[in-house]
Amino acid sequence: MADEAPTPDETPEAAEAPATPAEQPEAAAADAVTAEPTEAEGAAAPEADVAPEAPEADDEGDDDADEAPRVKPAIPGADLEVDIVLDSGQQAGQQSDEFGYYYEGDGEQPADGDADAEDAADAPIAEVTIDLSAGARYTATGKRKSAVARVILTPGTGQYTIGGKDLETYFPRDALQRTIRQALEVVGYHEQLDVIARIHGGGISSQAGALRHGISRALIVAQPSLRGELKKRGFLTRDARVKERKKAGLKKARKRPQFSKR
Repeated sequence: MADEAPTPDETPEAAEAPATPAEQPEAAAADAVTAEPTEAEGAAAPEADVAPEAPEADDEGDDDADEAPRVKPAIPGADLEVDIVLDSGQQAGQQSDEFGYYYEGDGEQPADGDADAEDAADAPIAEVTIDLSAGARYTATGKRKSAVARVILTPGTGQYTIGGKDLETYFPRDALQRTIRQALEVVGYHEQLDVIARIHGGGISSQAGALRHGISRALIVAQPSLRGELKKRGFLTRDARVKERKKAGLKKARKRPQFSKR
């Protein structure tokens, strides 16, 4: 009984026994054989990713490219010829200021840019004939903003009667008096016609413009050929600016109440 050898089932350690030294080199060789293809693939993969080097350009071609001159892009319209027609004032050697009025000089602008415009407006109209018979009476209505002037021109000595007052009393400012006298002075009848007017509405400056407008319209009634000259000077232009009315819900014509979140 004691000499019986253990059966394979009774000795599990025999199945799990380590390999002998002779068997270990063979297993290592087998592992190396299986590992070689993977290492080769890993080594080949980076080589495949590397892009092929571009062929080097010839030195002669580089020199030619560097020596080629650079051409600037063409400016649009550079080949067009300047075609400017100068006005008569510029052709005569005159210069123009920022307002478009021409003047003579070596670059010195006039102190007042509107001086030439006023001189042109005050220039008299040649060859004007108005009937000054005893019963002549020319009426018209002039307006500016909210002022209305009803004007009557009659033969006389150049007197102004506005609402029963003379010109200096009704319009004490010299600038307004010059504005009112412009129409008759341009025509040349400022000493042959009397002006009788009634004005209402507007302010003092607006009434002066309405009176000049009415006198200009009355002159057209007396002589229709004056329309072009008076219109060119701006005496027949009606200034229609009127104060805008207040709207419901607004503080003024357009001013709105300030918004308050709380």
